[in-house]
Amino acid sequence: MPTLTIDDFEASLKSSAPPAGISALVLALWHDGRGDWDAAHRVAQDVETDDGAWVHAYLHRKEGDAGNAAYWYRRAQRPIARGPLEDEWRDIATALLGE
Repeated sequence: MPTLTIDDFEASLKSSAPPAGISALVLALWHDGRGDWDAAHRVAQDVETDDGAWVHAYLHRKEGDAGNAAYWYRRAQRPIARGPLEDEWRDIATALLGE
């Protein structure tokens, strides 16, 4: 299967179904990118890795729960993000896609 680029991934947000073969965390970002925070959170909270904690932190930051987000950034071993949410979403997606 060809590698999914960030541009292809962003374009997939217009589709009614996620791209085939994506990881759980990329799926979480896909749901979030389509405006379904709850579905994104359901997927992300079950991934117990540093990357899972990063996605979880981003989602709680987006939700406006700074304290919970800070906890998850610590679990992810990452600094608390302060830039635009859209930039962080793209940074995470790019990292998870291996670009």
